[in-house]
Amino acid sequence: MLEFLGKKAKDKITGFEGIITSKHIYLTGCNQYGIQPPVDSNGKIPTVGYFDEGRIEIIGEGIAPSDVVADQKGCDFREHP
Repeated sequence: MLEFLGKKAKDKITGFEGIITSKHIYLTGCNQYGIQPPVDSNGKIPTVGYFDEGRIEIIGEGIAPSDVVADQKGCDFREHP
């Protein structure tokens, strides 16, 4: 469900928490969400965790997608690693 994008979420199994930044729909029917945790105490951005749809629990409002809109979309204008 795209309405989950931007919501604060937790994986029901591991307790991993962050903001849902992506949804992945696979040919096999396994849908997953990418959860981005906040910056750690050393200022490092942690790796996104990907979890099956059934494992996701929405725990807060997070951020509205409209709050992160820019003139240019970052993924369209940069090279991928």
